[in-house]
Amino acid sequence: MTPRRGGRPLVPAYLSTGGVARPSRTHLERLSVLTGSGEPAPAGLTAAQAALLEELEYGALTVVEAAALLRLPVSAVLVLAADLIDHDLVLARAPIPPARRFDPDLLKRVADGLRDLKHR
Repeated sequence: MTPRRGGRPLVPAYLSTGGVARPSRTHLERLSVLTGSGEPAPAGLTAAQAALLEELEYGALTVVEAAALLRLPVSAVLVLAADLIDHDLVLARAPIPPARRFDPDLLKRVADGLRDLKHR
């Protein structure tokens, strides 16, 4: 993809996916973590697929991080990643779930206990 002055790629994003609009893997999310499988890249990869594999050589990335580095929409990277997963070139794992919220009552009791210790 050739960048131009406005910072936007000259090639439309849907062409980077070969015109495919939906990923073959429905479990992929924006925060799914992608890593390279270590398999050698076969000939015939598209430029966008090769670029994604190249970025994954440096370590794991979430889908949104890869999209930012490749300057592609997240939807396009989801399609690219799913295709590379289908060819055993990329591994994906579910995003790390957000931590559960703290119990406000527990936080209040801890704060009260700390205040009591301070005043002794």
